[in-house]
Amino acid sequence: MPSPRAFLLLWLPAILAAAAVLLPVAYLLFRAADGGDAAWVTLQRPHTLDTLLRTAWLCLAVTLVCLLLAVPIAWLTVRTDLPLRRLWAVLTPLPLVIPSYVGAFLYASALGPRGLLQGWLEEPFGITRLPDIYGFPGALLVLSLLNYPYVLLVVRAALQRVDPAQEEAARSLGHGAWSSFWRVTFAQLRPAMASGSLLVVLYVLRDFGAVAVMRYTTFTRAIYIQYQTALDRSAAAVLALILILFSLVVLFLESKARGRANQLSNAASNRTPQRVQLGAWRWPAAVFCAAVVFMALLLPAGVLLYWLVRGWLAGQVLDNATQLIWNSVSASGLGALTVVVMALPVAYLLARRPGRASNLIGSITNLAFALPGIVIALALVFFGANYALPLYQTMPMLVFAYMILFLPQAVAAVRTSFQRVPPQLEEAARSLGRGPLGVLRRVTLPLLRPGISAAAALVFLTAMKELPTTLLLAPIGFKTLATSVWSFVSEAFFARAAWPALLLILTSSLPMALLVLREENDN
Repeated sequence: MPSPRAFLLLWLPAILAAAAVLLPVAYLLFRAADGGDAAWVTLQRPHTLDTLLRTAWLCLAVTLVCLLLAVPIAWLTVRTDLPLRRLWAVLTPLPLVIPSYVGAFLYASALGPRGLLQGWLEEPFGITRLPDIYGFPGALLVLSLLNYPYVLLVVRAALQRVDPAQEEAARSLGHGAWSSFWRVTFAQLRPAMASGSLLVVLYVLRDFGAVAVMRYTTFTRAIYIQYQTALDRSAAAVLALILILFSLVVLFLESKARGRANQLSNAASNRTPQRVQLGAWRWPAAVFCAAVVFMALLLPAGVLLYWLVRGWLAGQVLDNATQLIWNSVSASGLGALTVVVMALPVAYLLARRPGRASNLIGSITNLAFALPGIVIALALVFFGANYALPLYQTMPMLVFAYMILFLPQAVAAVRTSFQRVPPQLEEAARSLGRGPLGVLRRVTLPLLRPGISAAAALVFLTAMKELPTTLLLAPIGFKTLATSVWSFVSEAFFARAAWPALLLILTSSLPMALLVLREENDN
């Protein structure tokens, strides 16, 4: 049994964090059951099966494209003599700072049937309309180009830890460069590829902005439409439960794949591998990296600059830019602070006091990975309107939603930092007469500061870009950069959307830069 102090400082906050994650699931079960037979008829509708298949097909296609882009780029920038290798290593992860709904409106305005590209081609070539980008092609393009960095960053880190001696041993046994890579290196990359693919799939399952702009119906868009148009929201709850079940299946399959792949992994090595000489393939490889950077980064940046200049010449300036930035930063900052504070006791219990109770709490908090923002928002709208009316559409409710949504990210980062702190240091401080709080304040927290900073930066970055949760739970009249972009894009005011989109990208780039600098310092 924990002491009263340990219960109040560790176990009670961790239990409350787990209970918060279970709140949306409890709401959905209650809402679906309260709808009676009419709600469960939703399961039998052909539209529900069609939405499930469309969502699964988009997840599979985006993941495959991300792997095809990220794995070659990771290998080229880590293990070869690629021209301008450091430049590509810096530029290729940057599309991660572009929110999907911002990228979607930029690609749609540039490559749409009557977009910018069509306008430039009409006079010299007489092209009056380009092929339709909306639907599956547009969603695939946007989500692939903006999400491949998830796989790229994980695979790059794994490649840097692969022991080159194993490739050398394969070479000594008569295997060529390609055979050695496929049999040795690629096999050790499978856990990283599985982890990166999981991040991509979960992002696609959660995404609302890109599929809405591209008019491709997945579960998130179907739930939002059902919520906005139907008086009875039980059907939306049933769709949300299906989405959660789908996400849990994905998590289960990824854990199995990673478990099998981990049997092939080996300890990291500090040796620097010999660069693979690409020979005649050096410049084709550089062209490949340049093409990806152009499509994923330079094209949307150029289109954004075009709409900025056009809006500026038309006198469309963002009058309330300062207020929008303050609203976005304050909401995301409060969310990051709350998430990190709630993640600390959960991470401590998982790292220092493993057991059935702490593992159960950890499993429950990881369940938030399967909860899209729109599902959490629906649950808190119901909870606030029926049981916590004073908190309904207030900043505390929005911050509470961020806490549920982003808790697993912070727990993972802080738990890793706890595992890097030797327990012997804490035991030595205790032997010198320091109490638990003194050890935590003087020894543990200073050593955890880099991990806590990284967790806060990651949560701040993702909260800045979060759209459906902010749309449904923000206080009345409280506009952020994300909701402003969405409002203008929904009305096809692309020039007016350019300013908040640029400010959102610039503000989101700050924590991204912090994360990159920390990774460079660690290496």
